[in-house]
This record gives sequence, structure tokens and C-alpha cells, in this order.
Amino acid sequence: MRAGIEDRLLAEVFALDSVAVAFSGGVDSALVLAAAVRALPSGRVLAAIADSPSLARAELAAARKLAAGLGVELAEVPVAELAVPGYRDNAGDRCYFCKQTVLTAIGALAHRRGFAHVATGTHADDHRALHRPGLRAARELRVVEPLAAAGLGKDDVRALAAAWALPVADKPSAPCLASRISVGVPVSIGRLGLVERAEVAVGARLAAAGIRPRDLRVRLLGAGFRVELDAAAHAAVAAELAAALVAELGALGLAGPGAVSVYRAPALAPPR
Repeated sequence: MRAGIEDRLLAEVFALDSVAVAFSGGVDSALVLAAAVRALPSGRVLAAIADSPSLARAELAAARKLAAGLGVELAEVPVAELAVPGYRDNAGDRCYFCKQTVLTAIGALAHRRGFAHVATGTHADDHRALHRPGLRAARELRVVEPLAAAGLGKDDVRALAAAWALPVADKPSAPCLASRISVGVPVSIGRLGLVERAEVAVGARLAAAGIRPRDLRVRLLGAGFRVELDAAAHAAVAAELAAALVAELGALGLAGPGAVSVYRAPALAPPR
């Protein structure tokens, strides 16, 4: 772990005086929340999670458990992304409309409750990503980014989370269900539900075969679908099991050709 990152992060959070953390249950926002618990009095920290059909129920349950373990109130904020045409259209800037909707709702809650700032788990590496339209919404809404402000990248986040014994220190990224729907395919409550059911079904079938993937995503493509697994899990899936997974998802309602492939995280732009 790089020297000084803990002190820099705690100083950034302490300077906020009070904060509502836009919380997903992932390692990034969990680290911001844990820093707030350390740097601020308990009455000046709130976790807020946006609850919508794009949030898998398992992720919501995990977020509740994590917030409780940190001793922080978790406000579950209903949001209606599907009411926003730009979100439904999924034309490549869906995340802008999502973050605008989510952070506006959390900001309104923070204002009502008397919290001075809304903070996200955006870190320094996120600002080097090739395409992150959600960051534009955060800038427009003047949301604070303690991790990025303190100069923490993803490796720093995981190292500090491990040092603080956060249970999500090595949790893989778990973006929303809408991220599984290919650009150009409209987002609907039916498709979101289908993705969630498909991922639960694949996870159960793999567990029955003794395979517990670190990363598992079912993507709806323009034509057909794809099951993505981390490399180790993919290597453990024999051809017969892959065929059975594809057939099971077809019976579940996923249309078109299906395949099982290795998940690869999106590349970051080179440091500047």
C-alpha cells in the first residue's frame, strides 16, 4: 500500500463536515463510507443506495449487511431511471442519465436531512477510462469524489480496504443490470428482470457443478446473448456444461444464439 493514502483520504473526508455517501455495496463506495465513519461523528454520515429494477436483489441485500456492519444508517432511495427516455434508449450515454437521476435523488435526500455533501466512490483510475458519461453528471451536480481527490487508484482502494478489513476488499466490480444490455438495445423492466434471473440460474448451475465464478455476467446482445465468466471459471466449464447453460437460458426466455466466453474488464486509457 502506498504511503500516505490513508491520511490523505481521511483528510479529504474530514473536510466535508457531513456527507451522504452514494453507496452501492462495492469496494469503492464502501471505502468512502468506512473513511467517513473514521473521520466524522456518526450523526454526520449517511449511506444512500438507489433502489430500482437495475439493482440486483442480491446486491441490495449485501449492501444492507455491509452498512450495518459499519454501523451506518442505509437510506434506500427509490429512483425511476426507466422513466427517463435517454436511459431507456440506451444509445451509449445511458450512464449519464442514470447518474443524473440517481445523484439528483440522493442529493435531494441529503439536503432534506441536512448533509452538506454527496460523495461517490469514483477513484483516480475512473478519470482515465475511455468512456464514462456518468462522471459528467456527477460534475454537473457538484458531487464530491474523496478517493479521486486523495489520488487513490483502484489498487490503492483495494489495498486500503484490505488494511481496514472490509469484507468487500476483493469483491469484483458489479455494475448495474442495465450494463449487461448492449448499446442500442432498449432497457426495459422485462430485460432487466431477465438478466437477473439468468445470472441467478447460471450461478446455481455452476455451483451444482462445483464451480464458483469470481465474475459472472449474462449480456443481452443485439442478436442473442453471451455468458461471461472469469478465466478460471471458464476453464473449468466443459463443453457439455456450456451447452447446457446456453440451453437453460434459452428456455428461460433469452432469444437467439448464445455463447459462454471469458469476461474481460474494459481497458483504461493510458495514464497522462
